[in-house]
Amino acid sequence: MDCCVLLRAARFFFVAAAWLLLCPGTAWAQPAAADAPDSVASSALPAPVEAALARAQLPREALAIWVADAQDRRQPPRLAYRAQAPMNPASVMKLVTTYAALDLLGPSFTWQTPVYADGAVQGGTLHGNLYLRGQGDPKLVAERLWLLLKRVQAQGIQRIAGDIVLDRTAFELPAQDPADFDNEPLRPYNAAPDALLLNYQAVAMSFIPDEAAGVARIAYDLPLAGVQRQTQVPLAPAGAPCGDWRAGLRAELADAQRTLFRGSYPAACGERVWPVAAADPQNFAAQAIAGLWRELGGKLDGSVRDGRVPAGLQPMFSASSPTLAEVVRNVNKFSNNVMAQQVFLTLALQKNGVATPEGARAVVRQWWQERLPDTAPPQPDNGAGLSRSARISAQALGRMLQSAWRAPVMPELAASLPILGVDGTLRRNQASAAGRAHLKTGSLRDVVAIAGYVDAPSGRRWVLVALVNHPNAAAARPALERLVEWVHAQP
Repeated sequence: MDCCVLLRAARFFFVAAAWLLLCPGTAWAQPAAADAPDSVASSALPAPVEAALARAQLPREALAIWVADAQDRRQPPRLAYRAQAPMNPASVMKLVTTYAALDLLGPSFTWQTPVYADGAVQGGTLHGNLYLRGQGDPKLVAERLWLLLKRVQAQGIQRIAGDIVLDRTAFELPAQDPADFDNEPLRPYNAAPDALLLNYQAVAMSFIPDEAAGVARIAYDLPLAGVQRQTQVPLAPAGAPCGDWRAGLRAELADAQRTLFRGSYPAACGERVWPVAAADPQNFAAQAIAGLWRELGGKLDGSVRDGRVPAGLQPMFSASSPTLAEVVRNVNKFSNNVMAQQVFLTLALQKNGVATPEGARAVVRQWWQERLPDTAPPQPDNGAGLSRSARISAQALGRMLQSAWRAPVMPELAASLPILGVDGTLRRNQASAAGRAHLKTGSLRDVVAIAGYVDAPSGRRWVLVALVNHPNAAAARPALERLVEWVHAQP
């Protein structure tokens, strides 16, 4: 899910710290064998995990666990419970996508966005069209788009006598309704991938109280041509608590032509930021580029439209993305869904010259067979985990994490995982064991999951994977707390 959703999912770690030093004295059942069948007896579960499941009134069959030494695959797992059952992993699936990308493309890989002109530049005017070819850059955010357009102006172009043409043909994707997944089309986590993805296809609105004027001023991180935007909203009555400030704004955001607020904003909230997905995803890139070009003082005689770069045309320059290692950190630490899908599709683009979802799945299948030939492959769907059909077993994901620990790209992958109590989706955790676990979290309706590496006081490092699939999966969070404590306490 997106950052905000996963921060809620991460709350189940908050209580864990109080138990971390109490676990060593507890008697545990013997671990299951390395390839134990799905019918492993319930006694294989640590007693506190079993008790937490009972209190939550969750069946044991909702849970799958795999715990093993991170560095020595020859050792049997310390715990394997229903470890071979295919489960929905939610955002934990991002680990498969990011490890495959680091392994296949390399940590220093960058995305290129070439810019072309098909006419002469005279007196500050381009007598022709300007072309931008999208090739999947996951982080072409507002400030980088600003720099790209400033580079255009540095070529002597202040006016474009033709059009700005956006070539998005590198990705061949089926039509997607952002409301399909959960009927929340304006949530940033529902943004769809795009060969020319701008600003994660979302706008961040900042609300800044001005008590002297009695208003909160609204700043938008990206101008959108043709969209009427409200620039301030009244402050709520003095003393009003922050509370559910978004609901209090009574926002009307579904209209692609205007942004309107009919409510008020509490001064007690201070400055807050509200990211919202594009109301018109298909035209968002055109609106953003037209708006920013004009904000920079540029003139455009024509329009911003979709099209193709003419064959044989050479670029004026190419804008480079941050490295894949940096992108992977954003994907995993903040669980950015659309960035994960961009990375996933890039695997197909680099191999086939064009990206399709099935092409990306085929690349991952082939990579998995080469790296883990004796382990059941995942069903990654879109590679981000924002899916009802994605599947992987706890054992398969655990074996993959063992493989990653021995791989040359281990430092980059491990560094991308949220550190318990330090950063990413786990930064608000106040556990006394802060810094001792690197864990990716996942949360969907009916799914809660964790996977990553846990350090024991002895210096031993464990792979931990726990997947919960159940209509009341959220109730399993205390059981996962107990599990993290138990793994941390292992000798």
